[in-house]
Amino acid sequence: ALPISVTDSNVWMGIVFVVIVLEVISILAFPNGPFIRPHPAIWRMGFGLSVAYMLILIFALFQKYQDIVAALQWLDPSLVGEGPDLTDYAVDCSLTLANVRSRIDVFILGHLIGWILKAMVIRDVILCWVNSIMWEVTEVAFAHLLANFNECWWDIWILDILLCNGLGIVIGLYLCKKLEVRRLNWASFKDLRWPRDKIKRAVLQFTPESWTHVRWLDPSSTYMRYAAISIFVILWQVSELNTFFLKHIFLIPTTNLINTYRLVLIGIMAAPAIRQYYVYCTDKTCKRMGTQAWVFIANTFLESLLCIKCGKELFAQTLIDNLIFWIVFQLLTCLVVLFTLIYVSQRRKRESIEKKS
Repeated sequence: ALPISVTDSNVWMGIVFVVIVLEVISILAFPNGPFIRPHPAIWRMGFGLSVAYMLILIFALFQKYQDIVAALQWLDPSLVGEGPDLTDYAVDCSLTLANVRSRIDVFILGHLIGWILKAMVIRDVILCWVNSIMWEVTEVAFAHLLANFNECWWDIWILDILLCNGLGIVIGLYLCKKLEVRRLNWASFKDLRWPRDKIKRAVLQFTPESWTHVRWLDPSSTYMRYAAISIFVILWQVSELNTFFLKHIFLIPTTNLINTYRLVLIGIMAAPAIRQYYVYCTDKTCKRMGTQAWVFIANTFLESLLCIKCGKELFAQTLIDNLIFWIVFQLLTCLVVLFTLIYVSQRRKRESIEKKS
């Protein structure tokens, strides 16, 4: 038999070259996505990674829980001996400077940056705030399953909703507005004389060629569009939930790089997927949803199925009342918010017409 180190090296090389070949096939055969900067081939490679992730999830669904954990520990030996994250952030909820300081760490910055990027992807203030507040409700509904969902009132309303989420949404939408109105010069390298101009042009290659104004909540749209937006909001919550259940069930510490790599991959998958879903919801000439949106939805459901399959003991403790409350709250909030916006928009439109007449 080969030594373990040689076998591990062979397996690693096999995995690496499988990914390389898949990426080459992605560049040559996969369809272009909605983005062309920095280059369409880059986004095709991202699509290839999302397909590879989907295949890994399907494979994992047919494996034993112990084997999946062993595979993760083989990928990262630091996971050996780790247990679930049982940190409870609601032990002492007195509003003191010491308690507030104890909550401020590197994850606060990550939370803020995450919402800046989310706002730049969604590009709608109402949907951003709906997702933000609904996520806090989701944490309350599932706090009996995940201890680190227990948070103090000031942690939820001040640090999460107002500071991280609110500031992130404001900054993200501000950047969207600046990109929307900024004039970009996409001159070719051969037309530029000075090295400084060439460097500036190279940097611009990694910015959007154009920036489309997004209006999810157009009052002239059909009711099916609002149903599609409601589905989008619920899928968003499920995708966020998967992050916490996966690391809890498979014993991955919050600070482990596997979580970071997965979040980066989710970002790469989500950006073109949300754009394709938006076009499907708003463009009457679009008859089918884009492939990247379908793959992202499939990956979200596959992650959920994997969590349910491997976390049977955890989900057996689910409080049915909390689950029903969460589902009903999600549906009612989407319906109330979206149909209220229809009413307000239509009323303003009538008032505008009356003033002109």
